[in-house]
Amino acid sequence: AALELGESCEPAAVGAAVPVELCGHWEHDGACRWPPNNAIDAGRDPVVFRTLFVADEPDEPVVRERIEASLRRADAWSVISVHARPPAASERELAARLLAGPRSD
Repeated sequence: AALELGESCEPAAVGAAVPVELCGHWEHDGACRWPPNNAIDAGRDPVVFRTLFVADEPDEPVVRERIEASLRRADAWSVISVHARPPAASERELAARLLAGPRSD
Protein backbone atom coordinates (compact mmCIF):
# COMPACT_ATOMS: atom_id res chain seq x y z
CA ALA A 1 0.00 0.00 0.00
CA ALA A 2 1.06 3.56 -0.59
CA LEU A 3 0.15 5.72 2.41
CA GLU A 4 0.36 9.28 3.61
CA LEU A 5 1.01 9.35 7.35
CA GLY A 6 -0.45 12.10 9.51
CA GLU A 7 2.03 14.35 11.32
CA SER A 8 1.75 12.54 14.65
CA CYS A 9 1.39 9.02 13.25
CA GLU A 10 3.93 6.48 14.42
CA PRO A 11 4.75 4.13 11.52
CA ALA A 12 4.40 1.13 13.87
CA ALA A 13 0.70 1.96 14.23
CA VAL A 14 0.15 0.99 10.60
CA GLY A 15 1.71 -2.42 11.19
CA ALA A 16 -0.36 -2.92 14.36
CA ALA A 17 -3.61 -2.33 12.47
CA VAL A 18 -3.25 -5.55 10.47
CA PRO A 19 -2.92 -8.08 13.32
CA VAL A 20 -5.64 -6.24 15.23
CA GLU A 21 -7.92 -6.83 12.24
CA LEU A 22 -6.83 -10.42 11.62
CA CYS A 23 -6.28 -11.61 15.20
CA GLY A 24 -8.06 -9.15 17.51
CA HIS A 25 -4.83 -7.65 18.93
CA TRP A 26 -1.18 -7.27 17.89
CA GLU A 27 -0.20 -9.27 20.97
CA HIS A 28 -2.29 -12.38 21.50
CA ASP A 29 -2.00 -15.89 22.87
CA GLY A 30 -1.67 -18.79 20.50
CA ALA A 31 -1.00 -19.00 16.80
CA CYS A 32 -2.55 -16.79 14.14
CA ARG A 33 -5.11 -18.18 11.74
CA TRP A 34 -3.52 -16.08 8.97
CA PRO A 35 0.06 -15.27 10.10
CA PRO A 36 1.09 -11.82 8.84
CA ASN A 37 4.40 -10.02 8.64
CA ASN A 38 4.42 -6.27 8.05
CA ALA A 39 7.08 -3.89 6.81
CA ILE A 40 6.90 -0.14 6.39
CA ASP A 41 9.29 2.20 4.64
CA ALA A 42 8.47 5.57 6.17
CA GLY A 43 11.49 7.12 4.45
CA ARG A 44 9.70 7.13 1.11
CA ASP A 45 7.08 9.53 -0.14
CA PRO A 46 4.50 8.12 -0.24
CA VAL A 47 5.19 5.70 2.60
CA VAL A 48 5.24 2.07 1.42
CA PHE A 49 3.59 -0.57 3.60
CA ARG A 50 3.68 -4.29 2.87
CA THR A 51 1.91 -7.21 4.55
CA LEU A 52 3.03 -10.73 3.76
CA PHE A 53 0.49 -13.27 5.02
CA VAL A 54 -0.32 -16.97 4.92
CA ALA A 55 -3.85 -18.10 4.12
CA ASP A 56 -5.52 -21.07 2.52
CA GLU A 57 -6.61 -20.28 -1.04
CA PRO A 58 -10.34 -19.91 -0.21
CA ASP A 59 -9.46 -17.45 2.60
CA GLU A 60 -7.09 -15.28 0.56
CA PRO A 61 -9.71 -12.79 -0.76
CA VAL A 62 -11.20 -12.39 2.72
CA VAL A 63 -7.78 -11.74 4.26
CA ARG A 64 -6.90 -9.20 1.58
CA GLU A 65 -10.24 -7.41 2.10
CA ARG A 66 -9.73 -7.32 5.87
CA ILE A 67 -6.18 -5.96 5.54
CA GLU A 68 -7.30 -3.24 3.15
CA ALA A 69 -10.29 -2.37 5.35
CA SER A 70 -8.01 -2.00 8.38
CA LEU A 71 -5.80 0.41 6.45
CA ARG A 72 -8.68 2.44 5.03
CA ARG A 73 -10.56 2.96 8.30
CA ALA A 74 -7.64 4.56 10.17
CA ASP A 75 -7.67 8.28 10.90
CA ALA A 76 -3.89 8.60 11.42
CA TRP A 77 -3.02 7.97 7.77
CA SER A 78 -4.55 8.08 4.30
CA VAL A 79 -4.43 5.28 1.75
CA ILE A 80 -3.24 6.41 -1.65
CA SER A 81 -3.33 2.98 -3.27
CA VAL A 82 -3.40 -0.72 -2.47
CA HIS A 83 -2.33 -3.54 -4.72
CA ALA A 84 -1.43 -7.20 -4.38
CA ARG A 85 1.76 -8.75 -5.63
CA PRO A 86 3.48 -12.12 -5.22
CA PRO A 87 6.27 -12.31 -2.64
CA ALA A 88 9.51 -10.81 -3.90
CA ALA A 89 12.56 -13.05 -4.11
CA SER A 90 13.88 -11.38 -0.95
CA GLU A 91 10.63 -12.30 0.88
CA ARG A 92 10.44 -15.98 -0.07
CA GLU A 93 12.41 -17.23 2.95
CA LEU A 94 10.13 -15.25 5.28
CA ALA A 95 7.07 -16.58 3.46
CA ALA A 96 8.33 -20.14 3.89
CA ARG A 97 8.84 -19.55 7.64
CA LEU A 98 5.31 -18.14 7.97
CA LEU A 99 3.93 -21.11 6.05
CA ALA A 100 5.85 -23.63 8.18
CA GLY A 101 4.93 -22.02 11.49
CA PRO A 102 1.96 -22.86 13.69
CA ARG A 103 -1.52 -21.73 12.59
CA SER A 104 -4.82 -21.79 14.38
CA ASP A 105 -8.11 -22.88 12.81
